[in-house]
Amino acid sequence: MGLNDIRCVPTSSDSQTALDRLEEALELAIIMRGDPVAVLDAALADEPGFVLGYCLRAEMRLLTTERSSVPLAARDVEMAEALTGAANDRERGHIAAIRAWLEGDLEKAVNCWEAVLLEYPRDLIALFAAHMTDFFLGEAPQMRDRFARAMRAWDADTPGYGFVLGMYGFSLEEAGDFGRGEEMCRKAVELNPKDVYAIHGVAHVMEMMGRQEDGIEWMTSRQDDWAVDCGFAIHLWWHTAMYHLDLGQYDRVFEIYENGIRHSTDGISLEELDAASMLWRLNLLGVDVSDRWAELADRWEPSAEDTYYAFNDMHAMMTFAGAGRDMAAAKLLAATASYVTERGGTNAQMTKDVGIPICRALLAFSREDYGTTVDLLLPIRYRSNVFGGSYAQRDVIALTLIEAALRAGRFKLAHALLAERTAVKETSPMTWKLMARALDGAGDVPAAATARDKAETLLAGIRPIAHINTGLRSDPVFIPGGCLL
Repeated sequence: MGLNDIRCVPTSSDSQTALDRLEEALELAIIMRGDPVAVLDAALADEPGFVLGYCLRAEMRLLTTERSSVPLAARDVEMAEALTGAANDRERGHIAAIRAWLEGDLEKAVNCWEAVLLEYPRDLIALFAAHMTDFFLGEAPQMRDRFARAMRAWDADTPGYGFVLGMYGFSLEEAGDFGRGEEMCRKAVELNPKDVYAIHGVAHVMEMMGRQEDGIEWMTSRQDDWAVDCGFAIHLWWHTAMYHLDLGQYDRVFEIYENGIRHSTDGISLEELDAASMLWRLNLLGVDVSDRWAELADRWEPSAEDTYYAFNDMHAMMTFAGAGRDMAAAKLLAATASYVTERGGTNAQMTKDVGIPICRALLAFSREDYGTTVDLLLPIRYRSNVFGGSYAQRDVIALTLIEAALRAGRFKLAHALLAERTAVKETSPMTWKLMARALDGAGDVPAAATARDKAETLLAGIRPIAHINTGLRSDPVFIPGGCLL
């Protein structure tokens, strides 16, 4: 019949040791520490018929959104499919979800996991995998509501409850409910101070609300919990640098970039998304980062044609455009076009709808063709969520559009776009400085002076903040969630 897991969800395994290892691997994946795949390797070596072990290993590999992980995930699901006769309905649901993902249908994959969750709402594996895939699809309301449905079966005594709170809190933040999102993530951190996903959820709330000083203090106070032996550390350094960027503290941004974001691993890894994004933002603000692009481009260039996930392609194009690698940029655009015509599925649609226009816009911006950048980005700015990423990450698209409008002399458009930003994030000095430029360009000198005064007033009111220790480093390990959240 098989044993139940620690949340009383049925499995087909009769090995308690295998289930204990499964739980260990799942927790490591959620808190982004250690090597959960190695734990599953050991479990499957001892129990070759462990269906759920193959499923979780395949799911973790797919969630990296790395093309190189696909053959390994395919091998895992083939092993699981060969054991279907011994599997239960929960496990068959996981197998169906993985197969759908491999066939390029991410919407079907989340529907398969949701079918499992309707029967077994405490299946933390299905909840985690569906949550991450919702994020890749840019489905913030669905991501939020999935937890609302599942929480009917969870309480504080259920193992893993804190992890669910952290994921739910982040989902609420992405759906615009900042207050409840912060409350849940803080409660998750109280339950487990090492829950970096929940720490990161609070960081997102503070970014979205323009609470730069609160964000720096939060990250500083929790630094020992996220900056050491954590695969998510580079992304959390990125969040920390974002607060300093908004405050115009570029020396601190560069310090964090050099000691927290930039790393020396050979080849491309997912952390390069954060590095590319930060350099592009600095470039938009007129900060010279030219000497740093080449290092990134050298890593991205060998995989220029390995398009697999449109959100990652955008960051590759930032790097090629920033470094002036025209040939690599051309290869990337050709590869994305081929992907759309030759492959079906979710990513092909993402690439067609937003990936290719954004990549073309970034390249146009680097060539100082700002009018084309505006014309490409303006029609899709409300649709960019379809290729995933968080609001904080996708904000680079909006900033590129604004800066292109300013440089193209389209000051009324820039003013209008910045009016949107000040309405929701009025404590951003960077936004008020941009507003002053737009108003100057439009000839409204008094209003421009008021905007500059607003920026200076905000900066003058910054309270003393402890200096975060960028000497703490953590080498990248397994990160579920290719676009890093």
